Amino acid sequence: MSNQNILFHSTNYNTPEVNLKTAIFRGQALDSGLYMLNKIPIIKKEIIYSFKDLQFKDIALKILTPIIEKSIPIDILKIIIQKALNFDVPIERIDKNNFLGYLDGGPTCSFKDFGARTLAKIMEYFLTKENKKIIILTATSGDTGGAVAQAFYEMNNIRVVILYPKDEVSELQRKQMTTLGKNIIAIGIKGKFDDCQRMVKQAFADIDLNYLNLTSANSINFGRLLPQSIYYFWCYSRIVENENEPIIFSVPSGNFGNLVGGLIAFKMGLPVLKFIAAVNENDEFPRFLATRKYEKVEPSRNCISNAMNVGHPSNLARLFDLYNGQIDENGNIIKEPDIKLMKQNIISYSINEELTKKTIIEFYKNCQKVIEPHGAVGWAALNLYRLHFPKNKSIKAVCFETANPAKFPKEIISLINVVPKIPDSLQLIQKRKEYPYSFEISNYQDLKTFLQKNF
Repeated sequence: MSNQNILFHSTNYNTPEVNLKTAIFRGQALDSGLYMLNKIPIIKKEIIYSFKDLQFKDIALKILTPIIEKSIPIDILKIIIQKALNFDVPIERIDKNNFLGYLDGGPTCSFKDFGARTLAKIMEYFLTKENKKIIILTATSGDTGGAVAQAFYEMNNIRVVILYPKDEVSELQRKQMTTLGKNIIAIGIKGKFDDCQRMVKQAFADIDLNYLNLTSANSINFGRLLPQSIYYFWCYSRIVENENEPIIFSVPSGNFGNLVGGLIAFKMGLPVLKFIAAVNENDEFPRFLATRKYEKVEPSRNCISNAMNVGHPSNLARLFDLYNGQIDENGNIIKEPDIKLMKQNIISYSINEELTKKTIIEFYKNCQKVIEPHGAVGWAALNLYRLHFPKNKSIKAVCFETANPAKFPKEIISLINVVPKIPDSLQLIQKRKEYPYSFEISNYQDLKTFLQKNF
């Protein structure tokens, strides 16, 4: 690809196109839209099939190079990948054609580690090169905050402020944000994830705060999103037997970054028969597919799959963009997407709390394995798809397990009376002192005041 092709437009289409570095450091576009690639590079099917002989880091380089090579030298990109993606991504066959893809092997035991660690290393490269400093302001519904905190911890030229709904994250999720200190500030607010996200977006659009060099590290930042395409190619490469063999992915979906990462992989050439967008009781997207009307869930519904408690996913803007539509940051449909094509590629199921819990119980009973709440939502949705589309029963499917069960001990113990094994990285966190921030934030003005006083 040439330099002119590596440009990004805003999903609101009211600001000039930018290059990769600008898209990453700005996070959100100046018109409050999200940055999206003008052109997605295509990978030939024979090359995709050849991934079966490559390791994860090699596949990552093949995926990222066409988009990043004009911005970061290949030798530097190799080092970034080696440092950021230095953990295993196991795939396990559960029955004949259904697999679990475990995305929880990173240091915070969440799929968010893929994007957060890669983004951190990319930002560090640019900032060191130019001797600049930034402040990362991000919102989390559970796992993003911990992944971002760990990824950027002790980086000299980056300070991080994380907003999280203090009554809706698990103890371990909270401790992953609050036990670090130094350049990491985590603030629990009285409210929902959507409240945190709304405040973050307001801060980015506030010209009074331009002097802070604010940027984001959650999935509104394209640099966080792009690495999530890699594990789709990886999972595909480990289980297919024939070139261009189709596959199904069941994707636990909250802010929809995970799904959009998969759709980018699909647009690059990955032969996906269907994406299953598995949501919890925050069912705004499946209702949209059914009715063509979009209504936010306000306030978002609190479910045990807490990282998916999102009533208005930011990444719907990118999803609509991929299908030639437009939805703004407030949920107003400016241009209807190609619904027919969207429904051809994506089906969405809302899994209620009762079925989520039943799935955890039955999965343990049938497989003697513990599945966590987000993975359970994905697995339940996959089972519904198999029931509704028996003609596709021979097509292999991967359901993503997006977090380690040990992050949700109360739910797991209460349902199956099993104490999930705690990975070493989480055991260390349990013993650490917390540094909770006492500043009370309940609205945007509180956040603005905090930022102006402290930075």
